[in-house]
Amino acid sequence: MRYEVSGTTMQIVSIDLKRGEQLYSQTATMAWMTPTIRMETHTGGGLMAGLKRAFSGGGLFITEFTATDTGHIAFAPRFPGQIVPVPLAASQSLVCRKETFLCAEHSVTLDVFLQQRLGAGFFAGEGFVMQRVTGPGVVFLDLSGEVVEKTLAPGERLLVHAGHIGMQDTTVGIDIQMVRGFRNVLFGGEGLFLATLTGPGRVWLQSMPILNLAEEIGRYLPRSEASGGGGGGAGVIGAVAAGGLLGSLFGGD
Repeated sequence: MRYEVSGTTMQIVSIDLKRGEQLYSQTATMAWMTPTIRMETHTGGGLMAGLKRAFSGGGLFITEFTATDTGHIAFAPRFPGQIVPVPLAASQSLVCRKETFLCAEHSVTLDVFLQQRLGAGFFAGEGFVMQRVTGPGVVFLDLSGEVVEKTLAPGERLLVHAGHIGMQDTTVGIDIQMVRGFRNVLFGGEGLFLATLTGPGRVWLQSMPILNLAEEIGRYLPRSEASGGGGGGAGVIGAVAAGGLLGSLFGGD
């Protein structure tokens, strides 16, 4: 397998496969492929496996791609950002936010990761349920905006607005810390808590959380109450657009 990530703010990963090589992806991410690639959609291990993926923010179904001869296939994310290829050794895992998984070699496992700390589950931004990918193989993960990778030494801490956490090594601990200062809490706009990441391990931080993008787009959607009697159509269109956007953001395929 050979791959190339191209583009800037709307990247795409192009992958060349030899005969017999396989990839799988979440549904609705394949952009184009040659006729030598066979596509098959299924639950990826049975109904329970599909339900576990759906529970972690993925889809009930996956799409598997097999090269019947030398072939080419490309995948594209649905939002601006960067595609991060990560080669994983056998049994090596990464913890990812929901909707991060784009595609991977057939040998990579996509599973559920449950937060162990009560506070982190409630307040760290992603809830108790996240995604975990485990090697061996190459996985392609889609992060929002620009991506900064940091390596934390043992015991080193980093305070992060939770939406900016893209993915992390399983050795990195995550907890919460209350924002200090009365005025910071009321007027700082960062909320009451920050996520605390503790090394050792790598973390990938993203510059534009999807929820922030959705909020900014929402400010410009037409509102029926602001347009009077003749603006009902615009209001309906805005509501439909908002519903479609939010559905895509929070699990709709």
